[in-house]
Amino acid sequence: MNTRTLKTTPIKTNILGIGVSRTKYKDCTDLIIQSAQLRQSCTVAAVNVHSITSGYLDPDGHGYQLNQFTLVAPDGQPVRWALNLLRNHDEEILPERVRGPELMLNICEQAAAKEISIFLYGSTEAVLETLQKNLQEKFPSLIIAGAVSPPFRPLTPQEDAAYTKQIRESGAGIVFVSLGCPRQEAWAFNHRHQLDCPIVAVGAAFDFHSGNIPEAPFWMQSLGLEWLFRFLQEPKRLWKRYWLLNPLYLILLGLQLLKLLPVEQDSIEVETSSADRHPEAINR
Repeated sequence: MNTRTLKTTPIKTNILGIGVSRTKYKDCTDLIIQSAQLRQSCTVAAVNVHSITSGYLDPDGHGYQLNQFTLVAPDGQPVRWALNLLRNHDEEILPERVRGPELMLNICEQAAAKEISIFLYGSTEAVLETLQKNLQEKFPSLIIAGAVSPPFRPLTPQEDAAYTKQIRESGAGIVFVSLGCPRQEAWAFNHRHQLDCPIVAVGAAFDFHSGNIPEAPFWMQSLGLEWLFRFLQEPKRLWKRYWLLNPLYLILLGLQLLKLLPVEQDSIEVETSSADRHPEAINR
């Protein structure tokens, strides 16, 4: 067994009871690549307002699972803003968020350079076909060990075991999961001990990189208005998420900043390999 240790896991800050990593693209990418090289389990989620608020509302389910992840990257601008507002005096201001789609490209670039294969799990067969083509055009030396489009329903134990076996036998060094929140985080959590490699939940990255769904203009992303762009694309599906959860997030965050909101801390952990535990990596 490889006993080399991973580089230090980034500190987590408690936002509405969810430990969010104070991290940047390079830190995330380096940790994921090293985990892949050492064949060590590592779970990564890129979280936005929807995911954070859902975790607060479901502390024993989605919230608990997120708090066991190795890395919980600040995908949404409002999440990055919260990290900066809640930082300690000796912590630097984070200048950028860590978007799941962009993180995926950074990882693929390094994986291609280091001959680490990837596996794609989620979305539709049409999206996966185009996605694989686009990724290999962008990174010609990238090794794609396999891809699975699971049914849009709960899997039977036999189906789940078959897909897990397929991923394991592919020899993939990194697994990207795109099932939507909270399904993708639940899948990563439930399979983290079955796969000896990083599992990275990347949200809508498969749809974006395949061209299936357009991305918001950069100026909207910078102002934290990506949610508005997506809402205008799919108003019937997304109105509850954005018009109910976004205001709730702001209210709850305001209460936390005023120290009027009790938030759980004991369940926030950093899951690493047995060779590398960092209990000090919890900020608050």
